[in-house]
Amino acid sequence: MKRILLSILALTIPFITFAQETTEKGLDQKIDEAFQPVSDFFSNVIFFEVFNGAPFVIILLVLSALFFTIYFGFPNIRYFAKAINVVRGKYDDVEGHSLGDPAAAVDGDIPDTIRDESKDGEVSHFQALATAVSGTVGNGNIAGVALAIALGGPGATFWMIICGLLGMSTKFVECTLGVQYRDVGEDGTVYGGPMYYLSKGLKERGFAVVGKIAAVIFAIFCIGGSFGGGNAAQSNQATIVLKEMFGLESAGAGTIIGVILAILVGIIIIGGIKRIASVTEKVVPLMAVMYIIACLYIIFSNFSFIDDAIGMIVTEAFNPKAIGVGGLIGVLLVGFKRAAFSNEAGAGSASIAHSAVKTKYSASEGLVALLEPFIDTVVICTMTALVIIIFNSGGAFQYGGDGSGAVLIDGVSYEGAGITAQAFGKFIPYSDIFLTIAVVLFAVSTMISWSYYGLQSWKFLFGRGKAADLTYKFLFLTFVVIGAAASMNSIWAFSDAMIFAMVFPNMVGLFFLFPVVKKQLERYFEAIKASKN
Repeated sequence: MKRILLSILALTIPFITFAQETTEKGLDQKIDEAFQPVSDFFSNVIFFEVFNGAPFVIILLVLSALFFTIYFGFPNIRYFAKAINVVRGKYDDVEGHSLGDPAAAVDGDIPDTIRDESKDGEVSHFQALATAVSGTVGNGNIAGVALAIALGGPGATFWMIICGLLGMSTKFVECTLGVQYRDVGEDGTVYGGPMYYLSKGLKERGFAVVGKIAAVIFAIFCIGGSFGGGNAAQSNQATIVLKEMFGLESAGAGTIIGVILAILVGIIIIGGIKRIASVTEKVVPLMAVMYIIACLYIIFSNFSFIDDAIGMIVTEAFNPKAIGVGGLIGVLLVGFKRAAFSNEAGAGSASIAHSAVKTKYSASEGLVALLEPFIDTVVICTMTALVIIIFNSGGAFQYGGDGSGAVLIDGVSYEGAGITAQAFGKFIPYSDIFLTIAVVLFAVSTMISWSYYGLQSWKFLFGRGKAADLTYKFLFLTFVVIGAAASMNSIWAFSDAMIFAMVFPNMVGLFFLFPVVKKQLERYFEAIKASKN
C-alpha cells in the first residue's frame, strides 16, 4: 500500500507543477472556455422544445413511463414486495437448475436449454442491484437535488418523487430486456444492455437494420453519458467541495484536483487493483448509510417543521408563480430533469449492470431493478430535499437564485453540493468534512460504475480487444480532468444532454419489445406458482 501511495505522489507532482506554472494564465478558465461551445451545442440539440418550453425528450420520458406503468398494471406498487423478496433470495430455488419449467413453451425453448440459462451471469440479484445503485446514488442525490431546489424551489421535490415512482416501471422494462437479450462470451463474461436488445430484439421482430442503427446510436450516446454524467459531473462536484474545504482559490486548482482524481480512478479501472476496489465497495455503502442517518438526524431534529416542509413541497409544485424557472411547467421540468438524471430510468444504462445477473428468468431481474429509482429518488433525493428546505426555513437563500443554479448564502455564492454542505453545516458540527468525503467517494464509485457502462458500449462499437479498452479508458480519464476544471453550468449542461440523448434510441427498443417483457413476467410468475405446488 505504501508503494502505491508513493507512486501516486510521484505521478501527481509533475501535473501539480504544470498547473502551478499556468495558474496566472487561468488554466481552469481556458479549459472551461474550450469546453463551453461543445456543451452548448449538445444541450441545444438534445433539449429541443416542442410545447410551452418543454423539451421533447422530457415529454417522451414522462409519457413513456406513464404508459409502462399503466400497461403493466402499476408494477411499481403491485410488485414492490415481490421485488424485495427476489433480492432476499426467497425465490432462488425457482431460479436453480430444476427440470420441468412450466413456461418453457412460452418462448419455444426446450427444457434443457432453459435449465442451463441460470448458469449464465456473473453476479447475484443483490450484487447486480448494488452495482447499479452505486452508479446512480451519487452526486445527483446531493448536488442535483440542491440544483433542482435552487432553481425551482421546494415544489421541484414533488415532481422528482413522481418521476422516481414512474421511473420504476421504465426501469423494470429495460432491465428485463437487458437480461433477455444479453450476450455471453466464451469466457463467461456477460455483455448486455440496450445495444444488445436493440440489435437482437428488433432483428427478432424483423427490423434488423433499424435495430442495428439504434444500437450504434445508443452506444455512442452511452459513451458520451459515461464521459459526462457518469464522470465529468461527478469530478466537478467533488472539486467544488474540495476547493471549499481547503480554501483553494487558485485558477488552476480544479485542474490539479482533476488530475489527482484521474490518477486514483485510473489505478482502479486500468490497473485493476482489486484491493482498492474492494475497499471502495465496502466504504461507499457505509458512507451512503451514514449520509442517510445524517439526513434523518437533521429532519427529526426539526420535527415540528416537517409538516410545513411537506406542505411546501406539495403546494409549490402547483404554484404558477414559482420563482426562477417560469411557473408550473418550469418547476415540473426541473424536478423531472434532475430525477431522471439521478436515477437514469429510461436512459437504459442500468440494464448494462443488471444484465450480468445469474438467472434464467429475465423478469426476475426486472423486478429487482424497479427498486432502484425508489431507493435513489423517492428515498435519498427526498431526504436531501427536506434537509435543504429545513435549512432555508429561516430564509438562508432566495429560491431561484441567479437563474442558473447558484444562490447567495451570507453574501457568498454557492451551487450544487456547496448548498447541501451549507445545510448540513448548520445542524451538524464538522459535517463539512463528512460531506466532502461522501461527495468524493460517491463521485469515485459512480465514475467506476459508469466506466463499465461506457466500456461495454465502446466494446460493442470497436471490439473487445485490449487496445480498444485502453483507448476508452484514456479518454474517460481525460474527462475527469475536464469536469474538475470546467464550470458547473457547462459540465452539467453537457452531462444532461448525454444522459438524456440515450433516451431516444432506448425508447425505440422499449416500445418494440415491451410485449416480450409481459411474456417473461408471466413465465416467471408461473414458475413461482409451480414451485409452491
